Amino acid sequence: MLLPSLPQILDAQAVVYRHMPPTPQYSWPLINDRLGTEAWIKHENHSPVGAFKLRGALVYLSWVKKTNPELTGVVAATRGNHGQGVGMAARLFGLKAVIVVPHCNSKEKNRAMLAQGVELVEHGHDFQESLEFAHTLAAERGFHLVDSFHERLVMGTATYALELFKAAPPLDAVYVPIGLGSSICGVAAARNALQLKTEIIGVVAAQSPSYSLSFQARQVVQAPSRTVIADGLACRAPNPQAMDVIWQNAARIVEVSDAEIADAMRACYEDTHNLAEGAGAAALAGALKEGRNYSYERVGIVLAGSNVDRDLFRDVLAGKI
Repeated sequence: MLLPSLPQILDAQAVVYRHMPPTPQYSWPLINDRLGTEAWIKHENHSPVGAFKLRGALVYLSWVKKTNPELTGVVAATRGNHGQGVGMAARLFGLKAVIVVPHCNSKEKNRAMLAQGVELVEHGHDFQESLEFAHTLAAERGFHLVDSFHERLVMGTATYALELFKAAPPLDAVYVPIGLGSSICGVAAARNALQLKTEIIGVVAAQSPSYSLSFQARQVVQAPSRTVIADGLACRAPNPQAMDVIWQNAARIVEVSDAEIADAMRACYEDTHNLAEGAGAAALAGALKEGRNYSYERVGIVLAGSNVDRDLFRDVLAGKI
């Protein structure tokens, strides 16, 4: 896919900023001490839904509404944050949202989606099964299926990357979590649009390694997803378009275990008093894992979201994970 240009990202920012302000990026001394370098954390946990996903949803549904003015509803599959973003954006644009989640999905993310007025449908045992059912449901109801990866979603995620690159000092590298790929593709779009040399490092859960395996094999590889702590990274089947962008733009992909993600969640809370869900802390986990193996003077770290269930976070803080 063609990555969005700077004018397209700026247009997307105009859409996003009608509904939320830019999120901050801070350099925290205690995090810097852990890493042995200067780090700038992009706080997408400060968005109105506690995650970066709202940006893409706003840009996507604004476009869908303009191109399909008679549209009354949308369907999306999610593990939580995408559904919250679609739910809020749909409410703002006067659309009904039907959100499909796997059985045993996060109870608190489900509650947050319901609070946005969505119709919540439980189907399947993982995200892939929910996604397949969402296609069927959209066809049955005559609603628009909101893709989980799409160029308009990438335009939205690129807006946070543009904020980071413009607000922080020059960055040698940026660590970005990979769920289905819109976030890392948005970072690549903003970096390329600004003609920067910043390395982009993807981070995946070791227990959900499909993107890492695909990156190494230079072909799309499916793999079981067994991460317990990072539902936002639980992808069994990589998106081919996302992989094309990642192959062309990422320096490497780092795998982090659930235990390493839990360590990063604790570090984030102890050092900054910010909440980070598993997927949200993955980039920090990747940076901590690589430590001083790379001589970066300054790095960016995407804190993608904060929507962690209370019981899970209690276990993390207690060191049970």
